[in-house]
Amino acid sequence: MTTTETPPPAASSSASSAASSAQLHGPVIAWFEQHARDLPWRRPEAGAWGVMVSEFMLQQTPVNRVLPVYEQWLARWPRPAALAAEAPGEAVRAWGRLGYPRRALRLHGAAVAITERHGGDVPRDHAQLLALPGIGEYTAAAVASFAYGQRHAVLDTNVRRVFARAVTGVQYPPNATTAAERRLARALLPDDDGRAARWAAASMELGALVCTARNEECGRCPIARACAWRLAGKPAHDGPPRRGQTYAGTDRQVRGKLLAVLRDARHPVPQAALDAVWHDPVQRARALDGLVADGLVEPLADGRYRLPAG
Repeated sequence: MTTTETPPPAASSSASSAASSAQLHGPVIAWFEQHARDLPWRRPEAGAWGVMVSEFMLQQTPVNRVLPVYEQWLARWPRPAALAAEAPGEAVRAWGRLGYPRRALRLHGAAVAITERHGGDVPRDHAQLLALPGIGEYTAAAVASFAYGQRHAVLDTNVRRVFARAVTGVQYPPNATTAAERRLARALLPDDDGRAARWAAASMELGALVCTARNEECGRCPIARACAWRLAGKPAHDGPPRRGQTYAGTDRQVRGKLLAVLRDARHPVPQAALDAVWHDPVQRARALDGLVADGLVEPLADGRYRLPAG
C-alpha cells in the first residue's frame, strides 16, 4: 500500500505559526552552515565597522564588485575615526566605480558621528545605530544582527524574495517594502538572539545563491518541499511591473563620467575637462548640477570643480 505525502501547509503573510517557522529555520540555517560564502565581513576580525562598511557597499551592488573596494577601504580606514579624519571627497574618490556615490558621503558622515558621539566605536544599541546619519531601517538592523548577534528582522531584496515565495506564495515581493512584509519578518524570527541573527544571514544567503530573481534552483533549496510558491505551481508574477535597472544614456551614466574625471584628478579641474566627457550640454549641465546639489562636487569661484573638501 502506498501513501501520498502531504506537503506542509504554507503560512499566511501575517499569521505564520510557530510550527511553520520551525520548518524553515532548521533547514535554512543548516544549509547556511554548509554553503555560506567565506566573505571578509563575516569573519570575526571584520568587527562592527567592517560589517557596516560592507552593508553600505552592498546596497544595489553585487559582491564581486564590492570585494576589492572593501579590502582597500578597510586597509586605509580600519576604524571610523580614520575615515572621519579625512575629507569627504576622499571617501568619494575611494568609492571608485561602485555606483550610487552618495553612499560614500553617508558612510563618511556616519564615521564622523561615531567618532564624535561614541568614542570611535560602532554602537551596539539599535536606536543609536538608527540615529546615525545615513543609517536607515535596514542598515541599523543588519549591523545590530550581523555584528552584534541581536534579534532583528533584516529585510533586503533577497530575504524579501525568499519570504514572498516560501511563505506568501508569490514569485516576487512588492517593489517597496510593505508593513505586511515587516510583520511577516518579525513573525518568522526565532526567539533566541543568536539563532535569529543566524537566520537573518542564512535567509539572505539563500536568496542570493539559490532562490534568485531568475533561474531559481529549487532542486538545491533546503525548504523546497515547504515552499508555498512551488507547491502552487510557481504562478507567474501578476503584480505591478518590476522596476528595471537602466543605465546607458541616463543622467546616472553622465554623473559617473563626471565623477570619474574628478576622482582621477588630485587638483581642481576646469569646466572644459568636464565638458569633454559627454556630448549633450543640457544633460551634462543637469548631471553636474545634481552632483553639486548632492554634495558630491564643489564648484570653486574660479570656475573649476573638485570633490568635496569638507
